[in-house]
This record gives sequence, structure tokens and C-alpha cells, in this order.
Amino acid sequence: MNERRYEIDWLRVILIFSVFFFHIGMFFNGWGWHVKNNIRVEGLNLPMAFLHSWRMPMLYFISGVGTYFALGKKGTWKYLVERHKRLFIPLVFGILILVAPQVYLERINQYNSYFDFYPHFFEGTYPTGNFSWHHLWFIVYLLIFSIIALPIFLFMRSKYSAKIFLFLEKILSIKGGFGFLFIPILISQLVLLPFFPYETHALYNDWAFFTYNFIYFIYGFILLSNKKLVSSIFKQRHINMVLGIIFSLSMFIGTSMFSTESAREIFWNLNSLMMSWFLPLSFLGYAQKYLNFDNKLRKHANEAIYPIYLLHQPVILIIGYQLMNWDMNIGLKSIILIVLSLTGIFSLYMLIRKLNILRFIFGMHLIKTMEQKPELKLEIKKAA
Repeated sequence: MNERRYEIDWLRVILIFSVFFFHIGMFFNGWGWHVKNNIRVEGLNLPMAFLHSWRMPMLYFISGVGTYFALGKKGTWKYLVERHKRLFIPLVFGILILVAPQVYLERINQYNSYFDFYPHFFEGTYPTGNFSWHHLWFIVYLLIFSIIALPIFLFMRSKYSAKIFLFLEKILSIKGGFGFLFIPILISQLVLLPFFPYETHALYNDWAFFTYNFIYFIYGFILLSNKKLVSSIFKQRHINMVLGIIFSLSMFIGTSMFSTESAREIFWNLNSLMMSWFLPLSFLGYAQKYLNFDNKLRKHANEAIYPIYLLHQPVILIIGYQLMNWDMNIGLKSIILIVLSLTGIFSLYMLIRKLNILRFIFGMHLIKTMEQKPELKLEIKKAA
């Protein structure tokens, strides 16, 4: 499949904005975070846990699709160079410039100023030390996925993968057939979760979560690269939605039936895994019908979403730090935080998009000047 999938662009935009609002929620909910409001809202914990269960796997699924188009007809070297520009350079810049202020806000009482703190940023690794990649863990994992999955991707693009696609086409044409693809996800978690039970984003001790998202990344590349498989996702959107809802309700209602904490945790995790597979699949199916269209907003939003992701958390934290001790209604404070954060993010983005050096640092395509567009020069010459 070579044509652009507009619904994938729209879903990516929606998911990144869901990350923004998720981190707004992190400022207020009952979990630990880098900067917290003076009053916590424990009622946010459960809905945010539900959102987090399927949002990140789906984002990696979408990233697998994007990698399929990024690879295109490029050779291996060109692909790796493109991934380096798109992921590694923004990652290094982000750690040095965007993450350091976030760590400083957590340790602000230990230093006289930010300039006093910055030389200490490289001392030790977070959380005991200062050096961290914070919200950029997503890019770290995506960069690693893009490299280690390359042999799989090259094989799936070769003629030798024909039998695999034929097998998948037959299985996924059966109602409920997507449950077959859930088996590797389930096995990976049964094997790894006992040893790595916590989602840390630290890579070295996060292998259950790492493997879980890696499988979604591979699936995104494979399933959205074949028209018949894309068609199966569309045709089975209703049954995938029903299954997603059933497992979601089971998470919230059925968990309370168990008397021990360990049993409740196992039941929640199992239903969460199944919900996180079928619900995003249904969204992908419905998106084919309702979001497969193009307009100027899609083009601009698709370009803006990456720098917005890079910027959103430091902006939220910096503004949140100023607001956290204000005694005011939670609803009003959340609106103020949202409005000020979006204003700050979009103001920075409007500057970034105008300068090629900043576009390069933030992983965006460069603006071509007239000297780089011979066809434009020719049109101007003809018009003259």
C-alpha cells in the first residue's frame, strides 16, 4: 500500500493531544509526578489508568504505520539517516534543553538558580540522580524500535513474506480473528511481567512494557501495509468495539469480585491487555470511515504535532509550578493551566516553524528556499 492514510494522520494528532490532556491530569491526580497541585483529585486516577492502558499501545501502533511510509522505497542507509534526523537529534536537544528545566523544578530547593543546577544535571541518573529523558522516553523507545525492527520490516517488504500475508489475510477474515494476534502480546506479558512488573520508562528494567509496545509497533507496520488487512480492520470494527467495551466493563466491574489484592491485580491486567488490543483496532476501523479525508488543517496539524509533543510537558510543568499553590477552584485552575500551556506551546511552535535551524532540531522537514526550487524559479521567469 503506497497511498497516504489520512485517518492515520488524524489519529496521530488526536493521540498526541490526548497526551497533553493526560499530563494536565497528572498535575492534579493522586499519583506522583514532577510537579503537583496543592490539592489532589483522586477521582482522576481510575479514568486516567483506563486511558493510559490503550493510548500508548495505539500510539506505537500508529508509529509503526508511520515507519512503513518513512521506509518507503529507501535503502537501509537512507532510512537510518532519516530516523537519525527525525528522532535522535530532537532527542538529544530535548534532553539537554527541555528535560533539564523539569528536573530543576523538582530539585529547586537544592540549588541557588537554574544556572547553578545545570552543571549537576549530568550527575547520576533519575530519580536518585538528575540526568533523565522524562517524557522523551517515547522517542527513545521509538528510535530503538525503528532500528531493531529493520530486519523484520525489510523481510516483510520482500517476496518471501507473501505466505505470511496470505495466512494473515485468511485468519483476519474470520470474525474475531484479531484475537489470534493477541496471543503474542499475552505470552510476552505472562513471561515478562513477573520479572518486570512496573512501567518505568528507564529501558534497562522496563522489558515487559518495552516488549509490549514493540509488538504493537510491528503490528502497525504489518497490518497497515496490506490493503486486505486494512479492509479486515474496517469490516471487523463493530465486533472489535464490542469486545473492547466488554473487557473495559470487566476491568471496572469484575475486578471488585475478588477478595485479594493480587487476584484483583491479575484480573485487571488481563482485561486491560485485551481491552487495549480490541479497542484501538475498533478506532482504526471507524477512522477509515470518518477520518479518511484531507484538508489544510490536517497538513498543518500533522506537521505541528511532533514539536508540540516535545514542548508540551516542560511548558505544563513550568506554568504548573507557578499555579500549584494557588488556592482556587480545581476546575478554574485546570482551565487556566490548559489555556496558558496551549498559548505557550503554540507561541513557541510559531517561532520554530519559521526558522530552518529550529525545524531541523525539532525533527521537522526544512523549508525550501526559492533557490532550492528550480520549478518555482522557472514559473516566475515565465510569468515575467
